[in-house]
Order: sequence, then C-alpha cells, then structure tokens
Amino acid sequence: MAIDSDKKSKKKNKIKSEGDHKRKLQDTQDLQAVVETKKDKKKKKKEEALSDGSVLNGSDDKISSKKIKKNHEEAEKIDGSVQDCVGEVRESNEGIVVSGKDVNDSKFRPLKSFEEAGLPDEVLECCKTFDKPSPIQANSWRFLLEGRDFIGIAKTGSGKTLAFGVPAIMHVLNKKKNQTCKRLNPQCLVLSPTRELAQQISDVLCDAGKPSGVKSVCIYGGTSKGPQISALKSGVDIVIGTPGRLRDLIEMGVCYLKDVSYVVLDEADRMLDMGFEPEVRAILNQTNSVRQMIMFSATWPVSVHQLAQEFMDPNPVKVVVGSEDLAANHDVMQIVEVLEDRARDERLVTLLDKYHKSRSNRVLVFVLYKKEASRVETMLQRRGWKVVSISGDKAQHARTNALSLFKDGSCPLLIATDVAARGLDIPDVEVVINYSFPLTTEDYVHRIGRTGRAGKKGVAHTFFTKENKGLSGELINVLKEAGQVVPAALMNFGTHVKKKESKLYGAHFKEIDANAPKATKIKFDSDDED
Repeated sequence: MAIDSDKKSKKKNKIKSEGDHKRKLQDTQDLQAVVETKKDKKKKKKEEALSDGSVLNGSDDKISSKKIKKNHEEAEKIDGSVQDCVGEVRESNEGIVVSGKDVNDSKFRPLKSFEEAGLPDEVLECCKTFDKPSPIQANSWRFLLEGRDFIGIAKTGSGKTLAFGVPAIMHVLNKKKNQTCKRLNPQCLVLSPTRELAQQISDVLCDAGKPSGVKSVCIYGGTSKGPQISALKSGVDIVIGTPGRLRDLIEMGVCYLKDVSYVVLDEADRMLDMGFEPEVRAILNQTNSVRQMIMFSATWPVSVHQLAQEFMDPNPVKVVVGSEDLAANHDVMQIVEVLEDRARDERLVTLLDKYHKSRSNRVLVFVLYKKEASRVETMLQRRGWKVVSISGDKAQHARTNALSLFKDGSCPLLIATDVAARGLDIPDVEVVINYSFPLTTEDYVHRIGRTGRAGKKGVAHTFFTKENKGLSGELINVLKEAGQVVPAALMNFGTHVKKKESKLYGAHFKEIDANAPKATKIKFDSDDED
C-alpha cells in the first residue's frame, strides 16, 4: 500500500511539474504575442521597458515564474499607457469631443481664427467670407495638417468640405515642392456616395484651389466619360468622384491613383449603406500604401468602424461635433400624420396650399422610389404647380438642372428621392414634406435635416401609413427625444423597437420591447448611384 501511495505521489508530482512547465511556456508565448502585436510607434519604448531581454531572447523552458510575472507586469504597464494615450479625450463646452493620441498636446489646440493656422493667403482666400473656423474646422485642421489619420462625426452643413479641403490643398502644394515627374497624377482623392454631393464638393474645392493653382476634377456617372478622361489626362491634383464611375475609369486605365496619399471618404456611412463597400475597397487598394486617411460620417455604425480599423492608423484622431448617435435637429418642428395611402395626393396638395402659398419659398417633398418621384411631379404639374424632381431615373443633366432651379429659387418646389437626403447643402429650405416614409428612421432624420439649418427654424410634415408600422417605435423615440408631439394614431401602432442587428447602422435607438417581432427581409428597388 505504501509503494502504491509513493507511485501515486510521484505520478501526481510529475503531472504537476509538467503542468507548471506548460503553464510557464504558455505564459511566455502569450507574453511574446503581446509584445509582437504592439510593434508600432511605441516599439522603442516597449523594448526599453523589457530591456532585460528575458522574454524576447531567453529560452522558454528556463524562464522562472518570478521573471514571467515581472515581465507580465511590465507589459501590462506599457499596454495601459498605450490605452491611456489612445483614450485621451478633450471636451469643450460646445459639445465637441476630441479623442485619440496626443490630442491634448498644445500644438493641437482648437483654432480661434483662420490666421492661427499659419497658412498662405492664397490658400485662405476661400475662407474670407467667414468670421472664424466652424467647430469641425477649428478642431480638425491642426491634426490634418500634421498628417494624422482623422475621423470626423458631424452633421451636414457644418463646414466639412473645407475642413478636409484646405488641408488637401496644402497636401498638394507640399507634394509639388518635391515633385520631379512632369506628369501630374492626382495626389488627393475624395469619395462621395452621390453625384450631387460629388459635384457640390468639386465646386467648393475648385474655387478654393484656384488661387494656389490646385486643380480638381469631378468623376461621376450618368454623363459622358469623355470630358472626365480628358481632364485626367491633362493632369489634376484632386479627384472627387462616386465609387462606380471612378472604378470604371481605373479599370479602363485612364485614372491612376498610385500617387494618391490623401484620401477622404465623405458621408462614409451613406456610401456603405448604398452598397459601395466593394468599390470603396477596390479603389483604396489602388492608392499609395502610405497615405493619410480621413473619414467623415454623420453617424458611426459598425461597418464604418470596421473600414476605419482596416485602412487607418491604429490611433486616429476622432472629433465628434454633437453626437455619434443619430438625433433629429431640434430646430425642426416635426409633424407626423397617420393616414391612408390613397389619401396622400389630396393631402399633399392641401399642405402645399398651406406651406407653399406664396410659391416662392423653398419646399422639398421626399418620396421613396424613382417612379414615384415622376408620378408625383406629373400629378402636381397637372394641378398647376411649378415643380421639378430629381431621382435615379433622371438623366444627370436633368438632375443638375432641377437642383440648380431649386437652389436659385427659379422653381422652389422640388420632389426628390433620398439622393437629396444626405450631404447636399441647399439653403433656406423652409419645409420638408415626407410624402413616403423612408425605409429607415436614420434616413428620416437626414431628410428632415434639410430644413432648420444654420440656426434657422424649419418644419417637417410626414405621412405615416400602416405599411410603415414596423418603424413606429423608432419614430416615436425620435419625436420624444426632440420634444415633439407624438400623435395617438402613431402610438396605436406600438412602441416596439427591434434590436439593431444591422451591420450598417448599429444600435442608435434604445430597445423598448425585446419581444418585438422580426421583420421580413424585402428587397426594394433602390435609388443607388453609380
């Protein structure tokens, strides 16, 4: 019995010894993995902290438990300092949050005036009509001029175009100083989800770059490729484009992006929402591997976050003006009316008699589908209203002309699909009417954001039918958050909010009822851009 006991004891000690050895080996390997995955800009600092070399150079099976513990503590200390640096936050009284590495360094303090940026007069010529930088400009220029990767979360109309545009011009000018090649390949790229937004950005950057000789070209579908190809061949500094057409010209071999080292994704969430992720990835892979990445987005959904992780520096600067979550503009009075689908035409005409009585103020009517835009336009024209429309079914020249007539007030009544819901800076829109409720509440918030801009008040009148009842809970939350009246007829549809599983949006609204039924996935005739 004593012999058996001794055997069992030896066997147990042997197993324990082997287990201790395996644990030591695993601890060492884990530590090596930690060290190896942190080999970035902090490499020197970490190597100094682990200068005894026992982890990197020692033999695995000879490292003592004490040494492993010591080095684990050192690695955790370094990792903690890295996390503290990444999580560094600067908050202002204006609802602006700046986070990222070294954001509290004095050299990155917000600009109080354009002159503080120390840029050439010809570059600042485009800012002469403004008193001071907008919040997003004041908190982005110093980082962008320093070459930092950057994420900007701000609503449209906040001065985003010049926020990334002025640093883009400086990037080009700095590159030109060292340029020896005669061929003028693009140095900067701006990707936009829609043609109208691309053209709007192009207009701003063309004017801003003219005094300093920086050339831009706008690339988008729905129009002839000839002039765009000619512009590219003649040499340009900045390319602004939609993903579809830009990828076509790349595949044709007429658009070279290998020298692009400054890339902007504007309205990144909308771009991915419209299904352009494959094109965006393909285009980014054509640019210089050493590049500065800038992403502007109205919200920060999972898909945009993943794209940023893949293509950006591990420690980008992030500036949030307002909130990352989607919330309606509180300067807009929201009126939601529950009615039958067939009653919408007559109700629309009645509302136009009320809101557009002078026929001189700007009123924007949103519909869901391309064919619906044409039908509503024709219906109103037959009833004597002067109206134009934009949608994916329209030729590009017709869309551009319609938008121009609406902007200059020649025809202040516009019917539009969601191509006009995001990004477009249309001044003095007094009223938005949602003839059809959009497919998502996020699009609703962006639609009504076309009014109530620049500190002005606006009105958004929305038709809600029983076909939209699956979004009633989310809409109720939006109305409540903005302090708006929630009609009893809308409450009758229920306050359920299905948990946001969408990879495109993430969870923007609180879940009221976890037992909400799952929606059936339906494929719609979307109004995508090329």
